[in-house]
Amino acid sequence: MTEAFIHSHSHSQKLIHSFIHILLFKSPISGFSSLLTCFESFRIIVMNALAATSRNFRNAARILGLDSKLERSLLIPFREIKVECTIPKDDGSLVSYVGFRVQHDNARGPMKGGIRYHPEVDPDEVNALAQLMTWKTAVADIPYGGAKGGIGCSPKELSNSELERLTRVFTQKIHDLIGIHTDIPAPDMGTNAQTMAWILDEYSKFHGHSPAVVTGKPIDLGGSLGREAATGRGVVYATEALLAEHGQAIRDLTFVIQGFGNVGSWAARLIHERGGKVIAVSDITGAVKNADGIDIHKLLAHKDKTGSLKDFDGGDSMEPSELLAHECDVLIPCALGGVLKRENAADVKAKFIIEAANHPTDPEADEILSKRGVTILPDIYANSGGVTVSYFEWVQNIQGFMWEEDKVNNELRRYMIRAFHNIKGMCQTHNCNLRMGAFTLGVNRVARATTLRGWEA
Repeated sequence: MTEAFIHSHSHSQKLIHSFIHILLFKSPISGFSSLLTCFESFRIIVMNALAATSRNFRNAARILGLDSKLERSLLIPFREIKVECTIPKDDGSLVSYVGFRVQHDNARGPMKGGIRYHPEVDPDEVNALAQLMTWKTAVADIPYGGAKGGIGCSPKELSNSELERLTRVFTQKIHDLIGIHTDIPAPDMGTNAQTMAWILDEYSKFHGHSPAVVTGKPIDLGGSLGREAATGRGVVYATEALLAEHGQAIRDLTFVIQGFGNVGSWAARLIHERGGKVIAVSDITGAVKNADGIDIHKLLAHKDKTGSLKDFDGGDSMEPSELLAHECDVLIPCALGGVLKRENAADVKAKFIIEAANHPTDPEADEILSKRGVTILPDIYANSGGVTVSYFEWVQNIQGFMWEEDKVNNELRRYMIRAFHNIKGMCQTHNCNLRMGAFTLGVNRVARATTLRGWEA
């Protein structure tokens, strides 16, 4: 699939409508200006996560010298599923939603990936994330392939009982295509442990008690200790591995963290506990800074109490838009994708960027930052702690034996450090940066497994 055709259908339709409106109703000058703005928006949409993932894959394939037929085969999803989910609402009316599941690759094991509930869920987005999961699980060296799913809905507009009915109908439609050794869903945007509990219960009606069919479950239903903190903890282990390579440690450096949700708050807490100085934090409610270091435990208590970072007495408020350019040693974007772009890349003052969010750095910013000597630890590795502990949860469910939290954390650390050294090995072999080191590592493992299985037979 070429980059020119990688786009979001729903966004494209909105832009086409904008073009028509401009051509019909605007004056020539203002119409032309608006048209340029729309084309610029379209360019940004085209270069989205799927385009960046495909671009990185093709660069890795070229570095590895992959056969062109094998390269095409690795991009094509194993299976794409689209189902209609009709449920009765609480008022008795019927409403229909479209559910998707893209199973990208199973050469290295059963497919793995989250399920998101969001109004913008569409086949291209799900395909992109499924493909990324294939490379991510290979980089982490866990025996999975990639998958992703979702339902195009607004979960905030649905009651709890409506969400349950929707989840159960979706599970009924796909239950024979997922499974313990086939495809293991997990929570994602708009879903949580409760969603996984409903999937587990519905799936078990058809296949018997099957706790390993989903991960990210409540502890009472076989979820793993340490799973809640896993992504943030993995980010910290990855940061430690990178800094050690440069002869530095967390306790000696300053950190700025964008995003204070699950990942950002855990990363901040663990960095603070290791003696690192977190000097600025932001989320959708605001931003706070303190040159002497923020007391993260105090900030967490303030946010729990007020629901906001505003009016925190342990620091000064700042504009969230200024956070990425704040003076620091290490910048950790933990929020949205595409926050580092051509327009602001030159303003970044950090020496290291740890990509805790998915695709926070667009390709143009990546190039600018690399030329400036900024070291970027890519998302495909840096935020893989969550899927790694999901793997541990699956293993525990299959064994029927649950691990202590210390064992989960120690195993996570071992996997993250090993993966970093494997990435560095690929960087040295192919004379490339960390992003290409991670992609060549992941793509090479999947290509090797595919070839060994006899894909041309």
